[in-house]
Amino acid sequence: MIFRQLFEPLSCTYTYLIGCEETGKAILIDPVIASMDRDIEELKKLNLTLEYSIDTHIHADHITSSLHLKEKLKSKIANPIVDKLPCSDLYLEEGKPLQIGSIRLESLHTPGHTPGHFAYVINNAVLTGDSLLIDACGRTDFQGGSSEQLYVSIHKKLFTLPDDYLVYPGHDYQKRFVSTIKQEKTRNSRLGKNKTSQEFVEIMKNLNLPYPKFIDYAVKGNQLCGVCPDDLPENLQNYCKQMTESYQG
Repeated sequence: MIFRQLFEPLSCTYTYLIGCEETGKAILIDPVIASMDRDIEELKKLNLTLEYSIDTHIHADHITSSLHLKEKLKSKIANPIVDKLPCSDLYLEEGKPLQIGSIRLESLHTPGHTPGHFAYVINNAVLTGDSLLIDACGRTDFQGGSSEQLYVSIHKKLFTLPDDYLVYPGHDYQKRFVSTIKQEKTRNSRLGKNKTSQEFVEIMKNLNLPYPKFIDYAVKGNQLCGVCPDDLPENLQNYCKQMTESYQG
């Protein structure tokens, strides 16, 4: 299996390129429009054909490149079934793995950051999106988020995975790349060391993070799998492809 972790610095987003060496087919998870050309070049360099672009959830800090990749590469779009985005070619469901050559992608519904959030398990790794981050977790103060739900999702879905499973997050703001389930269970400052749900909810209430600058437009655009909204103000049009910093965790 080919595995690449690719970083988009403006939104501090990790995109994951996963390829099957036998078939030459690949998937991209959480692709960002600002780095689409880089992703296409990486696919070419590895002699891979993009089969699906997949998002973990409807993002608030950047525009996905899924629709543009479909137009350019004739790839398909797969997204969590809970969001029911009409632009999707395939709805991913927990308990129904997606098989692309030797790649077996298992979906886990992990609501909390958003109601429709999914994490994806591949071999001995889990791509956690904006649910579980390294020594942190996704925000729960917008987009229908719920701290109580996120606590359950992480403890019942993610922390029940084997301790040695690798954790690949959707963001990191301190240039960290990977963790493990055991490390997050023992060291995560918000969720580790057997913190109770009540303790976690209080921590989340007191984060005092700024409201995402682009959320009102990014969410609309991502509900269409990556379109700049028609009502985008002139002073924000440059940010359709080059997004400003917006902490998600």
